[in-house]
Amino acid sequence: MSFEKEWAGLKADATARMQLNQAPTYDPNASPTGADLVVHDDELGKIGHFAFRLHNNLQADGTHARATTESAGASMTSDGFDMGKALTSAAKAWAKQVGTLLDACAHISNHLDYTKASTKKDDEWIAAQVGVSKISAYFDVPDKNAAPSVPRPQGPII
Repeated sequence: MSFEKEWAGLKADATARMQLNQAPTYDPNASPTGADLVVHDDELGKIGHFAFRLHNNLQADGTHARATTESAGASMTSDGFDMGKALTSAAKAWAKQVGTLLDACAHISNHLDYTKASTKKDDEWIAAQVGVSKISAYFDVPDKNAAPSVPRPQGPII
């Protein structure tokens, strides 16, 4: 098969799977409750905690591996081995990749912490709004523009 035919086939497959400038079709059977997204606080907490632990462990272990490789590269370079330059280059690439992964782990952990706190705040606000609407249904709440009513005294005025 020629490259052009194979490339055309791959593009056709990708086009069939892509959805640009539109939301995916609604599937009412996506979850048991019919909700689009269901996330529980304990799940967010676990994922955020694992990302935090991965960040801390990778920061310590990744630095150790880089330092050891750089030391070996410098030693081999001073002894006249070409392998030393390759190890030093590998250590620089390693440091860059570890930094990228550390940033991703920190982003995941921070985002999940923010999401958990934000969701809790939203839930508390909704609960307060629902509580106020229920109270309003049970009591006669005067209109803001209405004149305040003064109760008439009952019995003799002293």
